[in-house]
Amino acid sequence: MQIKTCQISGVLEIIPSIFTDSRGAFLETFSSRNFVEAGISESFVQDNLSVSKKGVLRGLHFQRPPYAQAKLVSVVVGKVQDVVVDLRKESPTYGQYVSYVLDAEKRNQVYVPAGFAHGFVALEEGTVFQYKCSNYYNKDSEGGLLWNDPTLGIDWGVENPLISEKDEILPTLANFESPF
Repeated sequence: MQIKTCQISGVLEIIPSIFTDSRGAFLETFSSRNFVEAGISESFVQDNLSVSKKGVLRGLHFQRPPYAQAKLVSVVVGKVQDVVVDLRKESPTYGQYVSYVLDAEKRNQVYVPAGFAHGFVALEEGTVFQYKCSNYYNKDSEGGLLWNDPTLGIDWGVENPLISEKDEILPTLANFESPF
């Protein structure tokens, strides 16, 4: 298992070692020992899974404190463009984002600490997206940013994504007060 840092402190990409033979493949998707060594100490308490048509964009979402969540995200079937936005107001990378292609063949994952907005767009039909959360979902603590905020300038890699009505009316970064 390889754990890679990026330009935004705390966000990590996890790339598993995949062992294949004539029967198929085996990989370790979670190792508390390896994660703790990389600085990930959360206990995950909830698993979520979504199935999306090609072009579905979900995000950019987060949970406000005290229900803030760290997430470990991955793709079981298909491929996504995954985006993580830093919302920590004291961070030197506040308002910046990183993006990864997560796919079922590579089996890579992204660790998203609390204090970040997260979203993805499905790049293949029937994409199955899975994520572990460090805190339970709380409807009253939902938050988000507008997916096409010009200040963020995220290149989602798709034209005319399918977006929920709720996600279409989220605030822009300029009209947002970070709770983190």
